[in-house]
Amino acid sequence: MSIHVNGTEITSRAINIESAYHQESGADPRYAQRRAAVALTVRELLKQRAEQLDMHVPDEDKALDAVIDALIEQEVHIPKADEITCRRWYEQNLERFRSPDLAEVRHILIAGHPEDLEERNQARSTAEALIEQLQRDPGAFPRLAREHSRCPSGRDGGLLGQVSKGETVPEFEDAVLRLPVGLAEQPVKTRYGFHVVEVLQQVAGAQLPFEAVRDRIRDYLEAVSRQRAISQYLRLLAGEADIRGIDLEQSESLLIQ
Repeated sequence: MSIHVNGTEITSRAINIESAYHQESGADPRYAQRRAAVALTVRELLKQRAEQLDMHVPDEDKALDAVIDALIEQEVHIPKADEITCRRWYEQNLERFRSPDLAEVRHILIAGHPEDLEERNQARSTAEALIEQLQRDPGAFPRLAREHSRCPSGRDGGLLGQVSKGETVPEFEDAVLRLPVGLAEQPVKTRYGFHVVEVLQQVAGAQLPFEAVRDRIRDYLEAVSRQRAISQYLRLLAGEADIRGIDLEQSESLLIQ
């Protein structure tokens, strides 16, 4: 595989060498080859554009990077995100700017393999029996956790501490963050089995004020604007060039690698 950009060849050897920088664990090696080919083609387009503008273009890659940065700065207008734009985006995405809901929880895990129906049914029955026992004797929770729980937290009386989104399996989080404070009347089912759950405290997340996230929003919006503007610029250069051996319009991205 070789590529020509306005008559300048990008060899198969160059693509193979470049592909080492685009390898992803477990991914098809052809994907790395494709990304390498796109990266080298884009780099050649930018190099040739810099030469057209009589910019000093060195042979060394690191020095060429600086020239490309200067070229982008000179030729690409990247819109800034003003206060009004940032505030509008904040108001349209309020759910992104909340502190997480928290639940302080202790539990007893009765294990049951999801593909063993008999074991799952037995785990449910055991969990239901423990709930009935705890309804009569709430103070027995730590002892029963140490005796029955298959979770390491059993050694600490079942105490998990504060749970929020992303810290345990989704089905457990979804349940405990909705439960009221107190002993759950039914076991919570997860891929690991059935959990006897007691919610010790619920702390609702709070909306973060715009002033606390303004800089984060501005940086995000300007990064998106930069990607879009550079991509449009590169597509313009590609449209004016004679490129053979690769179809950039079919590539996943024209952004600088």
